[in-house]
Amino acid sequence: MKYLNAKFIVSAEKLSQCPDFNLPEFPLLGRSNVGKSSFINRLANCKKLAKTSNTPGKTRLINFFDFSGKFIISDLPGYGYAKVSKEIQNKWRKYLEEYLTQRGQIVSLVHLIDGRHEPQKNDYQMRQWIQEYSLPVFTVVTKMDYVPKSKALSVLKYVEKEFGGVVLPFSAADSRYNEAVLEQLLTA
Repeated sequence: MKYLNAKFIVSAEKLSQCPDFNLPEFPLLGRSNVGKSSFINRLANCKKLAKTSNTPGKTRLINFFDFSGKFIISDLPGYGYAKVSKEIQNKWRKYLEEYLTQRGQIVSLVHLIDGRHEPQKNDYQMRQWIQEYSLPVFTVVTKMDYVPKSKALSVLKYVEKEFGGVVLPFSAADSRYNEAVLEQLLTA
């Protein structure tokens, strides 16, 4: 199985605090608890690189991870459920919009969708926002280890029908999907 060494670099609240990298950058977008941190940990084959939590809304900054000097993944706060005030949510929205639309290093967004459920209203809203800004994106369907094998293909086809473009399966518990995802990140 193919892995890249990865390390945490830095956290930033907003674009002006983001460090300059000469590497392709891939922000992870997804609902709270869709598995963004677990995605990073599985790709790095390191269970404690990115902090995971069963409590939604724990990621509150943009966290940057360097994968063997080949690319950067940025872990963003999840959208949807978070026990914070509307004022803080609006501040996050402003900072993230600025980061996603103005950061020159971003090669493609990675939109994570939970394979256990049909896409939610806020998944569609995020995708609409991405399309309004004409940002490059591909989709990763997470938690595929929870989807019965007999339904896996239909789940992927449904997400592809709804969002279009490249759709890749992923499981934090099973590394069989790593190579396709790493290949997409290395060639995007």
